[in-house]
Amino acid sequence: MRNVFTIGLSLLLASWSPAAEPALQRFTFSEPHMGTRFKIVLYAPDEATANAAAKAAFQRIADLDATMSDYRVSSELMQLCRKAGGEPVTVSDDLYRVLAKAQEFSKLSDGAFDVTISPLVRLWRLARRTQQLPNAEDLAKAKALVGYQHMKLDAAARTVHLLKTGMLLDLGGIAKGYAADAALAVLKKHGITRALVAAGGDIAVSGPPPDAGGWKIGIQPLEGSDAEPSRYLLLKDAAVSTSGDAEQFVVIDGKRYSHIVDPKTGLGLLGRMSVTVVAPNGLTADALAKIPSVLGAERGLALVEQIDGVAALFVKKTDKGDEVVESKRFKSFLAEAKP
Repeated sequence: MRNVFTIGLSLLLASWSPAAEPALQRFTFSEPHMGTRFKIVLYAPDEATANAAAKAAFQRIADLDATMSDYRVSSELMQLCRKAGGEPVTVSDDLYRVLAKAQEFSKLSDGAFDVTISPLVRLWRLARRTQQLPNAEDLAKAKALVGYQHMKLDAAARTVHLLKTGMLLDLGGIAKGYAADAALAVLKKHGITRALVAAGGDIAVSGPPPDAGGWKIGIQPLEGSDAEPSRYLLLKDAAVSTSGDAEQFVVIDGKRYSHIVDPKTGLGLLGRMSVTVVAPNGLTADALAKIPSVLGAERGLALVEQIDGVAALFVKKTDKGDEVVESKRFKSFLAEAKP
């Protein structure tokens, strides 16, 4: 029996009921966290083991949400932001680890990925609601607060120093991938070594289902969630993230803008596109999926090629049809066309 269901913006997952290892049973759990729905699929010897492992994994995700949310005024992230312009702040291991990786990706991409982008993101959220572009003055003020160079990290002291008063951080492009990784780690501690954690368009997997070589994941085409995937991935001990505007976009003055904001312009990206990144872990896949969208296929995929174990697919709709570009390693993750 084959199970097929939709995950997030642009991924379909297909897996099979256990056959090769009848001692293991398949269990599925789902809870809302981080502004999306987290789904856990795991193989365990019994229901009690599965329930205990899933409960612990969801608690870990909830704790990370409380740490990294930019919607909760009580989160550790927002407490850090309230001290922007002051002295360096000691932060938790989780928050420091995510911010340190974010800085690496920011430097690598020359700011195409930048967690200090929050002032621009908030301005763009307003633009999407009102369907009006931000005025030049508000845009200039927000841009002045954005720039990864204004966030200084001290690994030895585990401190973060936000140099400008009014700076705000947004971890929406990296936190869900990190949470998926963390959930898999918790499941492993409970003896669960064959599992999948999905958070919208972000998926991380450990070992494959008992009777399969990997978790088979279909990449949703630009046409939308009802269209049949034309490409499938086969993954184990890896992660995949898809970033796109299939559902989150706005049309202003006849132009279609994505919810993904370009740190340089402060506006949503123009046109319709999606980027799928496969990486060794969810944190990396989540963050890197945003970069080719901002930089474009040529520069973005060239950057992806620099990182071991990472591959990407870039699809953009043009007047002449879909522009499709794959990184060199992407084919190595492809499965047969049909599940």
